[in-house]
Amino acid sequence: MRQWTVDAFAAEPLRGNPACVVEPFDAWPEDGWMQALAKENNQAETAFLRRTTDPARFDLRWFTPGMEVDLCGHATLASGHVLLRELGVEADALTFDTRSGSLVVRRTAGGYEMDFPADPPRPTATPGGLAAALGIEPLRVLAGRYLVAVLPDAAAVGAVTPDIRALAVLQGEAGERGQVIVCADADPGDDVDVVDRFFAPGCGVDEDPATGSAHCILGPLYAGRLGRAEVRFRQLFPGRGGDIVTETRGDRVLLRGAAVTVIESRLRLRP
Repeated sequence: MRQWTVDAFAAEPLRGNPACVVEPFDAWPEDGWMQALAKENNQAETAFLRRTTDPARFDLRWFTPGMEVDLCGHATLASGHVLLRELGVEADALTFDTRSGSLVVRRTAGGYEMDFPADPPRPTATPGGLAAALGIEPLRVLAGRYLVAVLPDAAAVGAVTPDIRALAVLQGEAGERGQVIVCADADPGDDVDVVDRFFAPGCGVDEDPATGSAHCILGPLYAGRLGRAEVRFRQLFPGRGGDIVTETRGDRVLLRGAAVTVIESRLRLRP
């Protein structure tokens, strides 16, 4: 069976966030087998697909090397890219049924657009230990699925060198433990509005290069702050990073980005 490695939220290879996508199954393999393969792949996520009676609809699950997760944007984008580009599924849009509900990936002129649930964050008190773990005092902190620490400027976001072990145990009022976004307005003259980074030791990923689920939180936050629906983000993962455009529409957020296949492989094993 085949597997592809796709750089998501990237217009060129070796940027964005790599995800492995396994050729669709007719029936789910055992969870332990999927977890073992995700650990073998050692990417932030491996995506597993199951066919349905509708050729444009698939069941989708995501595994990090350590656990199954409820939502993953970049591996959803990668899954849509594999189905549309590599496997030639003839559809303008694909629907994925997941633990987080139905997610849609559409073709666009510049890549793909995903329709995800919005997760507008609420202001919260700074959890004890967060400033020490980040090495900087946030201007303010908010909570959605993840904690959001707003920093003074773009340079501060790029300079963060957190204590990963300390971050792993922090949660505060966020929905998930050990997952923290840092963000700030981009520098004047930059071609994006906001820069950010995402640390996720709580699910086994010290830092993620380009994170769709984080921008389900940041998109509504900055749409409100900037007074417009569309916001341009750059995730500043050292040496890679990715570009994500969000458009907030009520309780949904559209995530736009490109994807590039970098590896096509053949697995010498089956479930």
